[in-house]
Amino acid sequence: MKTTRWAIGAFAVVATLGLSACGSGFSGGATKQDSSKPLTVLIGSSGAAETAAVKSAVADWSKKSGTKATVQVASDLNQQLAQGFSSGKPADVFYLSTDQLATYATNGSLLAYGDSLKNKSDFYPALVKAFTLNNKFYCAPKDFSTLQLIINTSKWQAAGLTDADIPTTWDQLSAVAKKLTSGGTTGLVMGGEYARMGAFMVQAGGNIVNSDNTKATADSAGNVTALDYIKQNLQQGSFALAADVGAGWGGEAFGKQLGAMTVEGNWIAGAMKADFPDVQYRAVPLPKGPEGAGTLQFTNCWGVAADSANTQGAQDLIAQLTSTSDQLAFAKAFGVLPSIQSAASEFRTAYPELVPFLNGVDYAKTPPTAKGSADVVADLNSKLAQLKSQDPATVLAATQKNLAPLYK
Repeated sequence: MKTTRWAIGAFAVVATLGLSACGSGFSGGATKQDSSKPLTVLIGSSGAAETAAVKSAVADWSKKSGTKATVQVASDLNQQLAQGFSSGKPADVFYLSTDQLATYATNGSLLAYGDSLKNKSDFYPALVKAFTLNNKFYCAPKDFSTLQLIINTSKWQAAGLTDADIPTTWDQLSAVAKKLTSGGTTGLVMGGEYARMGAFMVQAGGNIVNSDNTKATADSAGNVTALDYIKQNLQQGSFALAADVGAGWGGEAFGKQLGAMTVEGNWIAGAMKADFPDVQYRAVPLPKGPEGAGTLQFTNCWGVAADSANTQGAQDLIAQLTSTSDQLAFAKAFGVLPSIQSAASEFRTAYPELVPFLNGVDYAKTPPTAKGSADVVADLNSKLAQLKSQDPATVLAATQKNLAPLYK
């Protein structure tokens, strides 16, 4: 799972594997300590840099603690996690996305250890909320990402644009996208899915779920306004979807200079460095919509299996992995944003180019987390990929019909 597609991968449809309530039903705080029991850590890596960083951090903890710990890199994290629980042999510690939390929490598979974390108050409140279910904070957010606007600075200058032209409103975004559309380059190219277009929904005062992630709001007026705006620009030719210009995602279209701007997360930094090092760019805040600033946030937590034979060791490992030193090391290695507020100052100094993404946590909204929501989002994405010829109100009404029952 590439970093560049991480947010999309978070909504992948999980195969139904007949999960049973295989957990031991710990309600939180309960631990089992047998330090002789080794730990397995299952991750979905963005690439060699992330794999090396996590393995190094886990090895350091293992050496200090005396507990053996092995990192396993999943080729399909959701599928392998499901298979582990279904077979009764899950990894002890694992990456867990927000849309999978309810699936494993409701059948007793997860240890709800979050409220016992010594650094609980250090995590950004929005991230704590993302991993809280039925008033239980289940697991420590390992890092996060937000969406912002990425600009090709060479094409920006060639179009006669300056810093004064950086768009702060939708009208201004449309205007600069039109100026940047020339030859084989479209002004703005982004992925044709909720995990990108959803930022515009938030800017219009919407999102497909409410702020507490307790109610489906897909058919809200703000969401219709947002999709109408995107559709209008698609039809005018100043916006395009990545697939329609022959790219797999917005970052690829941007790197190949098929788009002069894109809407992506901070993971784009690694992709640009690795695949398109000669393209000059900068990240700026997404423009405000009718209801103000808005973006989406994406995060995983460090889940712990309730049936792990060494849950205390697992929590000790996670305490180290979410420390300031380890989170800043991960930020340096593969471009993620630290999930703890105490790392913010040092992060801002070290990575000024990523500050717009970090600032986004103050106004970002979380995608739906209800059990089964991944399937609904996948269906929505299939329609958004054809937004240019779709009626936004009809699309959103269908999504509301599918999503609402999951929150009853």
